[in-house]
Amino acid sequence: MLSPVGFRFLVKKLPKTNFFIQACNLPGIALNESDGLPTPFTRLPVPGDHMTFNELQISFRVDEDFANYIELYNWIRALGFPEKFQQANTIYQTSNSIFSSAGGDTVFTDATLMVLNSAMNPNIEVTFRQMVIISLSDLTFDSRSPDIDYVECNATFRYRDFVIKKL
Repeated sequence: MLSPVGFRFLVKKLPKTNFFIQACNLPGIALNESDGLPTPFTRLPVPGDHMTFNELQISFRVDEDFANYIELYNWIRALGFPEKFQQANTIYQTSNSIFSSAGGDTVFTDATLMVLNSAMNPNIEVTFRQMVIISLSDLTFDSRSPDIDYVECNATFRYRDFVIKKL
């Protein structure tokens, strides 16, 4: 049986975040609906022709220097250029195409979910292509906690598609 704790998730653009990832999901996928093929009796089902991928979400523990949080924060901030248009220069002008995933600090990145078998060896590789961050959750600080609950954060991503490969 598949264990929910046997995984590794690696994002090319986020080397400081990879080690601290606590949870991630393998998003759902759906085909759009079609009107079907009309017959004198009923409409026959016809498969759609466009896939829709659900969002990818990760949870990670924030390190005490905020290094991993700042990695994601800077990425989303560069995409949103909240104060002036020149803020986008660092991310949009470092490659000829915003869709480039080869080197540089581009808009998109690739990520890999390694699903491990019962011996904790890689079994399945899921590659998310052209991934981009769309949200970063709140950080909650609370001095009322009786135990030390380390601060966790969630990040949500969109991507072009994902490919599953048996290793």
